[in-house]
Amino acid sequence: MKRSRLYIAVGLIIVFLIGSFFIEKKEEAKEQIPVVGVLQFVSHPALDEIYKGIQKGLKDEGFIDGETVKIIFQNGQADQSKLSTMSQKLVQDKSNVLIGIATPAAQALANTTTKIPIVLGAITDPVSAGLVKDNEKPGGNITGVSDKSPVGKQIDLATKLLPKAKKLGILYASSEENSKYQVEEAKKMAENQGLTVQTYAVPSSNEIAQTVQVMSSEVDFIYIPTDNTIANAMQTVVNEASKTKTPIIPSVDTMVEQGGLATVGINQFDLGVQTGKMAAAILSGKSKPATTPIYTFKTGDIIINEKQAEKLGIKVPDKLKEKAKIIE
Repeated sequence: MKRSRLYIAVGLIIVFLIGSFFIEKKEEAKEQIPVVGVLQFVSHPALDEIYKGIQKGLKDEGFIDGETVKIIFQNGQADQSKLSTMSQKLVQDKSNVLIGIATPAAQALANTTTKIPIVLGAITDPVSAGLVKDNEKPGGNITGVSDKSPVGKQIDLATKLLPKAKKLGILYASSEENSKYQVEEAKKMAENQGLTVQTYAVPSSNEIAQTVQVMSSEVDFIYIPTDNTIANAMQTVVNEASKTKTPIIPSVDTMVEQGGLATVGINQFDLGVQTGKMAAAILSGKSKPATTPIYTFKTGDIIINEKQAEKLGIKVPDKLKEKAKIIE
């Protein structure tokens, strides 16, 4: 009887040791899967969609979060000191690839490491942002996806929807380098269409409501480039502009959904998918940032908020409706 109990005890010990061995091996395997560190500048619908797309892009290439890859996500909430601290943490967490969503996040990562590959998500002009030497031949540890909008097509769409408009106001944040680049391009395009252009730079989100109030009394419609500060306060812009029925032409599809009139824009989710796939290619050893050109979308979708058009008393031409994605 005593011997039987001894055998049972020994058996249980053996089972416990074997179980512990396999659990330990499983944990080791988890630790060995590649790590992707993602730093997002701030929360707003456009950037949130990009992050969802990144997860999908990685998954499509076989990198499933929690199984074949570990994704560490950080959100700086537009705080520069947080972006710097979070960048350092992602490097300390031994990320194999880093992804920066929006220019300030990408710059924070670039300032932290020159060795770990960095993939840009939603950077309008990587060269002027100081992130790469050349869009075709980046030459360092950085490559990625540009969210450069088809500004000319956006202005052209505005003139078709608002044929009587004479004066355009451009709203942007003076703190965002990518916005300054787009403002000059939009101004040139609008003037070529015979429009008078006035630019309105805001130093921070606190001045947006008052600035839009001023704009609404001075211009026929408002144009917004791909600007994270303005995007984060889009509802404020819409609320103020709606008081005077001033149309808004944004650069991003999600901003049309929030109350903009229309745009020709890049789907933000698709942009994220492409970013995720570029990160996956680097993880797989199929590409290197130095020799991978910045990816730029060649086309955009016409997106019209029909409900907003009705509120503003704007009739959308049937020809545009046939080509557009209508948001009701």
